[in-house]
Amino acid sequence: MTDTDLGTKKRYISWPILALMDFVTVVGFDDLTYNFQNQGMGVITSWIIMILLYVIPYSLMVGQLGSTFDDDGGGLTSWVRETSGEFFGYFAAWTYWAASIPYVVDTANTIAVALGWVYHGSAKLQTQMSNSHFALFTLLIFVFFIIIQSRFERSLEILSTIGGIAMFGMTVLFVFMTVTALAMGGHIATQPLTVHTIVPTFNLHYLTTLGFLIFAINGAERIAPFVTKMRNPNKDFPKAMIMLSLMTGFLTIFGSFSLGVFFNANKLPNDLKINGSYYAFQALGERFHMGNTLMYLFAITEIFYLAALLAVLLNAMTRMLISDTGNKYMPEFLRKTNSAGLPINGYLLTCGLSAFIMFLGILLPSMKDVFNWLLNLNGIISPGVTCWIFWSFIKVRMNDDKFSSGYVYIKNKTMSLIVGWWCLGITGVATIAAIGPQDVTFGSSMWWYELVINFVAIGVLIGLGFVLPYITKRERRSQTGTAFTRIQRVGIWIAVLATLLGDLYLGDANFTRNAGYIVLVTIVGAIFIVALGWREYDLKESLD
Repeated sequence: MTDTDLGTKKRYISWPILALMDFVTVVGFDDLTYNFQNQGMGVITSWIIMILLYVIPYSLMVGQLGSTFDDDGGGLTSWVRETSGEFFGYFAAWTYWAASIPYVVDTANTIAVALGWVYHGSAKLQTQMSNSHFALFTLLIFVFFIIIQSRFERSLEILSTIGGIAMFGMTVLFVFMTVTALAMGGHIATQPLTVHTIVPTFNLHYLTTLGFLIFAINGAERIAPFVTKMRNPNKDFPKAMIMLSLMTGFLTIFGSFSLGVFFNANKLPNDLKINGSYYAFQALGERFHMGNTLMYLFAITEIFYLAALLAVLLNAMTRMLISDTGNKYMPEFLRKTNSAGLPINGYLLTCGLSAFIMFLGILLPSMKDVFNWLLNLNGIISPGVTCWIFWSFIKVRMNDDKFSSGYVYIKNKTMSLIVGWWCLGITGVATIAAIGPQDVTFGSSMWWYELVINFVAIGVLIGLGFVLPYITKRERRSQTGTAFTRIQRVGIWIAVLATLLGDLYLGDANFTRNAGYIVLVTIVGAIFIVALGWREYDLKESLD
């Protein structure tokens, strides 16, 4: 701490603390099992390449952006707004929010899976629970945490931080106990274990899984506001990012190797993504004659961390979208708050889009397939949003006479632009390639179905960001202060209720009935779009 001009003490964040703060938001144990199923032991080489050529430059670019725009709070949307204009700032905020929709759905699903393991002590939940019941369970989790977060917001933020550190502790425990087991004469399930085993096969499938690697390790932008709170950012911030990279490297490389000790990478269980973390701790417990103790400990840690994380996410992402975009592009009905200051319509939009995402996956064969598809959808949308970071960095370096920063990553302008374009290019390619389904047979009917719903999900989540400014203009032209007529509002509620009923009704009967229901909902949606209309007199309808 130092004395300021006002005679008060200013607190500085040390670089080890900053590295720890960032680490708990970047990678977790589940990220290891997801990518291990995608690439097997070859993921070890992928992690090494990603850390050296992506994680380090990505983190240091975030540091410069946070230092450059410290007066704006260091947020992603402020970076884009300052470098590319007001509309791009709004659209960055929207896409950042839209990317969180599949993430919170996936988080709620993961909580449901963890509760199943605690209750059954096995993977029995996925064989006993239908897709519609899984959707209902997820919706109930959503409603519960939307209610609870408004009452315990601050405490849940603290609990999520504690849970994140606990999750890191469980991962480190897994690695060290695996090494101990090998030292005691344990065998390695993946055979033969050679240099060729840890080198991935660079083909089309590998390209489709690259986006999920990026999804697993992004998130460094969350600590950008803290760069200016360091005593000497130019020296201390690179140290923090190097420490972050070393911790990430240890976790991903040795964690993936440890998974290869218990799972034969050449013949992995097809439900490794949904149940792999529990299988791993179950196998570790058996190796040390501890039964399911470690599995239960991990499951409870998972519930504790994800429950707090979900509650904070549901609140923070909605507030960020509504407060950071202003009233130029965001409709009044979404910015409206209740007596407690909560953006209730924003929460309803979150629940509605989450229900829609679940509705798209409801026709997949099993709960496992729904879970895997949602994970893969995150591997498309999340890296796409990360592109905004590299774009902002490039704009800052191209106009370094306009933007000054206390911390500069790569002082040579040409070299910094090369690195910026490299990260933007590889992230863009990974985003596009990830649209191809990963966990199903190429060219099968299920492959084509997942490809279609990938495009539909992306089109709706991103496309709605273009629609909202139009709705805002309609509000301003309207004599009633609303962008929608009465019949249009009825149409919206019909579409929402039809989606919710679809989540509960589909997935258990024959395909013809399910397909017919989807066609019906599509027709209702088309009627609503037509009813939205472009005629000016629609806006002059009275409330009488």
